[in-house]
Amino acid sequence: MTLVPYFIVGKHRLAVKSTRPPHRKEDAIQTLAPKISEFDAPVRHRGPIASVLRTFLPLPAFLSGTVLLAFAIRIIVVACLLSNAPSHTINYNDFGWESWEMGWVARSLVTGHGFSSPFLPMTGPTALVPPLYPYILGGIFHFFGVNTVKVTFAVLGFNSLCSALTCIPMYFLALNSLNRRAARIASVAWAVYPFAIYFAADRVWDYALTGLLFTCCLLIAQKLHLRGPLAWAGFGLLYGLAVMSNPSVAAILPILLIVAVIKTKQTSRAWLAKGVIACLAFGAACAPWAVRNERVMHANFFVRDGFWLEFYAGNNGDTSESNSASAHPASNPVEMAKYQKEGEIAYMAEKRQLSIDFVKQHPGFFVVATGRRILRFWTGFWSFRPHYLKYEPFDLPNVPFCLFLLFFMAKGIARWWRKDRAGILPYILAVLVFPIPYYVTHSSMDYRQPIEPLIILLVTVGLFGTQSKKASVVLQQECYAEADAVLV
Repeated sequence: MTLVPYFIVGKHRLAVKSTRPPHRKEDAIQTLAPKISEFDAPVRHRGPIASVLRTFLPLPAFLSGTVLLAFAIRIIVVACLLSNAPSHTINYNDFGWESWEMGWVARSLVTGHGFSSPFLPMTGPTALVPPLYPYILGGIFHFFGVNTVKVTFAVLGFNSLCSALTCIPMYFLALNSLNRRAARIASVAWAVYPFAIYFAADRVWDYALTGLLFTCCLLIAQKLHLRGPLAWAGFGLLYGLAVMSNPSVAAILPILLIVAVIKTKQTSRAWLAKGVIACLAFGAACAPWAVRNERVMHANFFVRDGFWLEFYAGNNGDTSESNSASAHPASNPVEMAKYQKEGEIAYMAEKRQLSIDFVKQHPGFFVVATGRRILRFWTGFWSFRPHYLKYEPFDLPNVPFCLFLLFFMAKGIARWWRKDRAGILPYILAVLVFPIPYYVTHSSMDYRQPIEPLIILLVTVGLFGTQSKKASVVLQQECYAEADAVLV
């Protein structure tokens, strides 16, 4: 007799619909129930809370609810922060709390001075920051003005929306790699993640935008080997857009492309052509900015020219903080005068030479400082000296929280590695490669924001564990086979 089983899993129950006698069905239930995850099929509970939760079981409702929750939390934080701001003027850097170079360049754009003046004085053309976010800011300034509460709320609202929308690619990123249980947990975790909330609602910078774009790139890369040339071109263009938002993610592109090309080579002869198409599309996305820099700045560099300034800020003998404020024109009048006098390209060339000379003369300092920066990137710790904590009071709670994240991220990597080494390898490489520029310059929590969605995914696996999607399907097939055997 044909068996037609289906599984409805509660905490310890599994129902098998069959034409066999009831007592034999119960034997199958007792045998197979422990083997099925309670998240692999709908859960049936009673009560008002369960009734509300069931509303969000359909995927569209769940994703909409998660995005709205994330956005609401961030907007509430924006409103609270702006109510306490002394003013909202970009000239004194009170606009949206911290805007710095991004806000000043956007000011230049909207006032007709072009992409220029990354500091308070009008200093001429610049490539100190990547172009995408300042142009978006400039557009918002155009509609809402520069020094108004409305524009501050609009900019931070845009950041909050980007951060909230990241819940969607987060869900599918986890679903494709793991299963529905992990996907829902990861998506909700991002909605309430303190760092995601803070850096979206408090900082006028590219963090939320880059995080959204980069997470979408990771999602597309998962299935890229199954797609045609048009999808590869789209991936290259989108990744180029992410790099125009924050060039730090560029180092991960070769990893994703190599993995996708290897997978494609196993099933298609067009693997090389598809890889070339993605590279050309990426180049096309970056080319206009490169041409602009060559014509306007009269120099060739990748996206931005400020690397050696950042390197010097972290390697000049000052260890009072990871990023020495005295090294930056924005906070040191002497450096500002030098920047204005020499011009940006000559100023950066001088910082390059000073940095190289310092490392040659003090290699031990560089090694120790690099170790401290690695520690800070993952734990949030730089110093507990009272003078330092006076200006960085949040480091005290950050350290235990970051250690918590680090522990469960490592645990998640170990768990996932045991289940699916090929699946997690690109993410391990991304976590290893992305921070390298910050290890040698200076590091803090905001610099790791582009890969925070990936960190949350790994922490989710570390906290709750999971099976790969493939393993879950195999397990379910085995249970069906065992049900057949038991009920015959």
